[in-house]
Amino acid sequence: MKAGQLRHRVTIQAQTTAQDEYGQPVQTWSDVATVHAAVEDLSGREFFAAQQVPTETITTRITIRWRPDVSASMRVVGAGRTWDVRAVLDPDGRRRQLQLMCVEVVV
Repeated sequence: MKAGQLRHRVTIQAQTTAQDEYGQPVQTWSDVATVHAAVEDLSGREFFAAQQVPTETITTRITIRWRPDVSASMRVVGAGRTWDVRAVLDPDGRRRQLQLMCVEVVV
């Protein structure tokens, strides 16, 4: 993978549990790492659910250098967009890069 392909700067986040002022658990997102990435939108679809506001779902592949701490329970934030990671793939099995198969929901 050439460095020129990784032209986007994104932040990988993991969900953590904190406590609010009343001691109740609250789910928050904390930064794991900020990395360079290649972001490629693969497909998009628009649908109406129960006559509500139309929602657009965009499937995106985000390619980063290999990291051992990335999982499918994380999300990626960058360029004003947020993606939920659905799968983490090591395409050639050589621990050189990771492909994050993500979904962005735009309302």
